[in-house]
Amino acid sequence: EVQLVESGGGSVQPGGSLRLSCPAAGFTFDDYSIGWFRQAPGKEREGISCISGSDGIVQYGDSVRGRFAISYNLADNTVYLQMNSLTPEDTAVYYCSASRFGNPYWGQGTQVTISS
Repeated sequence: EVQLVESGGGSVQPGGSLRLSCPAAGFTFDDYSIGWFRQAPGKEREGISCISGSDGIVQYGDSVRGRFAISYNLADNTVYLQMNSLTPEDTAVYYCSASRFGNPYWGQGTQVTISS
């Protein structure tokens, strides 16, 4: 069974940085697309970034492009999300997702809070 466990969330002041990680188990990474999503209170789930395990193609959402960076380490099957220049608008629960042929799996989420 596919298992995803996000970590690295917490509280940080505006302008700060965090790095989230998502170790993945139960599947071969190169068969899946791995993505980061977030959901803030009262807002729809937003796609942040995704990376294809088959070819490494990366996509970013408009709200984070230039500030966030996704990467992966095949040796430990972990996807990372480096978040820089954080603002209060980045406050949300962040989720890691893996999908293959439209079949998604989700992690439990990690809270990221940006405030003074």
